[in-house]
Formats: sequence, C-alpha cells, structure tokens
Amino acid sequence: MAEEKTSSFTAREALFYHETIRPGKIEIIASKPMATQRDLSLAYSPGVAVPVEAIAADPSLAARYTAKSNLVAVISNGTAILGLGNLGALASKPVMEGKAVLFKRFADVDSIDIELATEDPYAFIEAVALMEPTFGGINLEDIKAPECFIIEAALRERMNIPIMHDDQHGTAIISAAGLLNACHLTGRDIRDVKVVVNGAGAAAIACTALIKAMGVQHDNVIMCDRSGPITRDRDNLDQWKSAHAVDTAATSLEEALVGADIFLGLSAAGALKPEWVAKMADKPIIFAMANPVPEIMPDEAKAVRPDAIVATGRSDFPNQVNNVLGFPFIFRGALDVQATTINEEMKVAAARAIAELARERVPDEVAAAYGKNHKFGTDYIIPAPFDPRLIEVVSSAVAKAAMDSGVAKAPIADLDAYRHSLKSRLNPTTSALTNAYELARSNPGRVVFAEAEEDVVLRAAIQYRDFGYGTPILVGRTKRVVDKLHMLGVSDPGAFEIQNSADSPHVPAMVDYLYKRLQRKGYTERDARRMVNQERNVFAALLVALGHGDAMISGLTRTFAQTAREVNRVLDPKPGGVPFGVHMMIGKNHTTFLADTTINERPTAEQLAHIATETAAVARRMGHEPRVAFLSYSTFGNPPGQWLGNIRDAVAILDAQKPDFEYEGEMAPDAALNPKVMALYPFSRLSAPANVLVMPGLQSANLSAKLLRELAGNATIGPMLIGMEKPVQIAPMTAIAPDILTLAVLAGAGVVG
Repeated sequence: MAEEKTSSFTAREALFYHETIRPGKIEIIASKPMATQRDLSLAYSPGVAVPVEAIAADPSLAARYTAKSNLVAVISNGTAILGLGNLGALASKPVMEGKAVLFKRFADVDSIDIELATEDPYAFIEAVALMEPTFGGINLEDIKAPECFIIEAALRERMNIPIMHDDQHGTAIISAAGLLNACHLTGRDIRDVKVVVNGAGAAAIACTALIKAMGVQHDNVIMCDRSGPITRDRDNLDQWKSAHAVDTAATSLEEALVGADIFLGLSAAGALKPEWVAKMADKPIIFAMANPVPEIMPDEAKAVRPDAIVATGRSDFPNQVNNVLGFPFIFRGALDVQATTINEEMKVAAARAIAELARERVPDEVAAAYGKNHKFGTDYIIPAPFDPRLIEVVSSAVAKAAMDSGVAKAPIADLDAYRHSLKSRLNPTTSALTNAYELARSNPGRVVFAEAEEDVVLRAAIQYRDFGYGTPILVGRTKRVVDKLHMLGVSDPGAFEIQNSADSPHVPAMVDYLYKRLQRKGYTERDARRMVNQERNVFAALLVALGHGDAMISGLTRTFAQTAREVNRVLDPKPGGVPFGVHMMIGKNHTTFLADTTINERPTAEQLAHIATETAAVARRMGHEPRVAFLSYSTFGNPPGQWLGNIRDAVAILDAQKPDFEYEGEMAPDAALNPKVMALYPFSRLSAPANVLVMPGLQSANLSAKLLRELAGNATIGPMLIGMEKPVQIAPMTAIAPDILTLAVLAGAGVVG
C-alpha cells in the first residue's frame, strides 16, 4: 500500500502499532484462578452445573454468577466506518476493537467486538437479537442511515437490555451538554433558541431529537439536507426526516441562518460560509462537527463573529465534541442497575451531568495537562475527555435516571456509596499518564535520544515528534540515521535534528566543559575529547548540560549501571539529594511504586528517608495518595536482626520531618500489602495496603522489580530515574518503542526526573 501521512502519524506506524506485541488490541483474561485441577473443576465440569441450575431457576442470577452484567457487544456491519464509508464488516474490526478498548479504559466495561457480514438490516436484527443471553448491553457502531434507525428501533423493541447506536446518540449527548453550557454563558433560555441543523443523517436526527427532548421548541428548529430546509410541503422525505419538518420561508441554509442562535453541523467540510455566520444572532453558537474537517474552522468563524462560541470534533481546538465523554459511562450506569433500555431520560441525565461537570473547577492535574482555557467559559464548555470525574458523575446520573424512569431491574439503594465505588473501578495511574501525555503536548520539550541508530529508539522518537510531544534530537551517524528513517517510512527525514559528534558544532564547547569537570579526577583534555567523540551517552548528556536539549533517554545498548556511569561524568545529582530508580508496577485497579531499584546498594537512613519522600511525590503526581512501607525481612522486630537499624532510623527521620503522607516500617511485604496480616498489627500507621515500597537495599529491590515484572504479568514502567539535575531516563535493554516513548514523555514533560 502507498505510504500516507496524517497529521500525527504515518500509516506504517499505525500498522506497526496494531501488529506488535500481539496482533490487534484486545485479549481475553480469566478472572478466576486456573492453576489447579480443583480450579478447573469449579470453572467447568462438574462445578459449573451448580450456577447453571441456579440461573435456569432464576434468570436474574446470571448477573451474579456470570460476566453478563459487565459485558457489552460492539457490533457493526462496516457500512459507515468513521469517515471512510462502506468498507465492509471485516475492515471495521480495528475500529470495533478500538471501541472495546475505550470501554475498558474509561469505565471498566468488558467488551467484545462483533462484525456481521450483512447489509440486510433484518438479517442484522435477527443475528443480534439472538445474542441477548450473552450480553448486558449492545453498542451499535458505524452502520449507515437509514438502516441504523431500523436496526436500533427493532432491537430496542425486541431486546430487554440496553441498546445504543453511538454514532447517533453519543454525538447527541455530548453536543447537547455543550449547548446547555453555551446557552448558559450567552444568557439564552433553551426553550426560546432558534436552531439550524445542517445534515439529516443518523447523528443529525439524534441530536435534533435530544435537544427537543431537553426543551428546544419543534418549530424553532430548521433541519437542512442536500436539498435545503426540510419543510412539510416536501414530497421526498422519509419517516425520520419528516418527523422534523417545519413550515419556513427559508429556501437555503444561508437563508435559514439569518437570525439563528445555534448552528449544528453534522454534514461536510466547508458547508458553513463565514459570510453566513455574520447573519446569525448576537453571540452565535456554532457546533461544526464534521470530521476530520469541520463545516467551518473556528478561526474563520471568529474572524467574522468574535463573540461566537465554537465547538468541533477536533482535539486541536477548544470544545471538542468527543463521544468518549459519554458512551463508556452511559453503559456503566445502565449495566450497574441492569437497565432494560437506554431511554431519553437517561440520555438527558447524561447530557446534564456532563454540562454541570464542565462548570466545576477543573482538577489541577487535568488543568496542567491541557494548558490554557481550562476554566469554564467560551473555550471550555465541554469537559476534557480525560477528566477522571466523568465515570463518577455521568454513570451515577444515568443509573439514577434509569431508576427514576422505572427501567432498572437492580436499583441501587445507596447512590453515594455507588459513586464512591465508581472511583475505585479505574487505576488513577492511567489518567495520570494520559494527563502527562497531554502536558507534554501543551509544553513540548526537546528530548535527546542517545541511541538513534536503533530501530526501537527511532520508532519512539518518530512518535514523540508526530504525536506532538516535542522535538526529538537524534544522536548517531547522520547517514545511518537518515537511512533508518527512510526505512521506517518517514517522508521528511531532513526535518529531524541529528547530532553527530563527527561534525557537530557543539564539540569544542563540549570538550571544554567536560575537561573542566574531570581534570581533577585524573582525566586529560585528550580523554575528554575521546569521550565526546566516542561515547554517545556522554555526547547526549553534554547536549542537555549545555542547553541544546531539555532531557535525554538512553539505555538500550548499555546496562543501566554503565549508562549511569557515563551520564554521571557530565550531569550531577540534584543538590542535597541522591539519585535512585523507581519501578511503577501497574495492575488493573492498583499501582505499586518500588524504590530504589537501580543505584544505591546499601542506602543510609538519610537516603532511605529521602527516597521515601521523593517516591511518595512521584506516586502523588501519578494520582495516588502515597502510603509508604519500609520493607524488611522483619516486621516490627520479629525476627530480630543486624540490618534493621538504618530502616528504623529512616522512620525516625520522617517522624521528625512530619511529611504529609502515611509511612510505616520495618515490615515484611505481607504486613504491608495483605489486609489480613495488617490486621494483626492494629498500631500500624498505614490505613490501607502500601503503594510505595522502599526496599532496604539494591539487591532485594532489583530482584523484586524484575521478578514482579516477569511473573506477575503487570504492566511495568521504569526504572524511572529520579534525582538528577537534568531529566535523564535510562530504559531497560529489553525496552520496546512504547516503553521508550513513555519515559521520553515523562522526562520531557518534567513529570519525573
């Protein structure tokens, strides 16, 4: 296939992403132990007979004994894939897998993608309806109009579980939330606004129906299709368009827009002309939601009407109408009360909850990630897609609306407790990492990639640039790096900054700088020149030291210790501190921080206290309230030993410092992590299992980190190097491109270092 370039990545990189590690984006993981014969007997025969009989006697017990109540099917026939059109069921699979990933990432909803090879809506309906016993909900996706209307209506009639065509209702809910806030900011009453809708497809009709359900008057809405305004005297209307027909003298979109308060665009790029915007009412509200290019670009609209509020479907402009703000949380709430449908009351509740959330103070971590315009106002009428409060606010609103409207089979007695439980469904590390990536975009840094001749490193550097995180500086032999960039599908290798010690203009200053640092440590000027010319880690570190880069990453071709030694010839620790390494072990609902896993073989009490304090700060930046445990083979003196003094002294140092986090020690891992063992020590200062584990020495720390990575199966980030005067990260020699990219982003954004 021909190589294509989008605004953020090459086609080759997109294919590489979907191919590496394992093909696709999802896998099935058992939620119960499967290690012993007894486990298998309980999971299958004969133990499985017991829940089978229970469900046969009482079908509602399927929610208790199976995964049904947390399982959504994402189903398509590929007739309207994104903006690509009818490419068939099989071609839609990457999109449907992606939707399943979003369900899990944002709302902890398990999801399976299903692609049906039929364009016959009735065959589609029959296939889906027969799957009702399997799923707790159905998300319809990328199905063309008008078949999508027929399919959704029939399935909602036949099935007793939530059904939602997200292309219709997801866009409707998010845009309705934005309109509520835009009306609020411009002093409008939604019951009086005049609306023009351009487009009459699935999303346009759903948006129009929802805003009418929220109070917009039917006769105040003019919907336009390719033939112009949809009026009652037209004879070419289907039943869905005719439901929104009105009497109007307007014969074109231009005429309909005269004096209009709101434009809802769900049509095509460039459909709204700037001169038409000038004819709208004061403080016009413009939702130009065509993707990837809107009906009018925000700067064009603002040029003729500076008082306009503009929203689009794009992430590079304020007020993005993004369906991910809605569908995961709508299904989360619907599943949790075992709703039999997703009705208008639930959609309205979701829209109002999203609108109200945008008016609240934005969390600091989200504000930092998104930079400017993160306060409620004309450029912030819709919450950021990665606001961690969405699951709590939207899901609980949807669940309550389902209960109030009588469609909940399992009502929730304590909504406050339910809201609290929603917070714990997701690991806050995922949101923190996402915010770190957004922070990198809003504050792009210059990261030196010290081993740019390696394919893995180059892939990470390419993504670092193409995804907008900053500027990569590539260290290596120029021709070798350029050839590799060509091989990896980069069409503009000349746009990358390549630093080669053989011809870099910075070499004389580097030699002088390094010689002055090392001349009293037994090194000659010739030694300094040799290191600059031959040791890439020294050369890369000097680029950072001299201000030609903001951070550096290395480690793929050297051991951690060797790389650290080379970097230390150039860069010092932060004043008053000690460098150390942290491994971040990410589980489904928890994250554990291990330190020091890389540098200090036998840390002193002062160093242990410092490591604890700095690691607690890292945990907090990653969204966790730190609870620190100083680990040992001994728990509060049992058994006694000769290596406990420095641990106890470290605890005493923190006692004197009175830090703002919980800490305890010395204690064995089970006393720090297992609630049953913790209960044996009621005097412990830890209120819950520890999430920051400070190891007594490098041997135990490094072994623990590597064992957990290899045996536990948790995702691992690190080691992250903390405590250097400039941000430096040293990746494992086995790192893959996503690992290097993550460390580069964290270093470049200043999140760790």
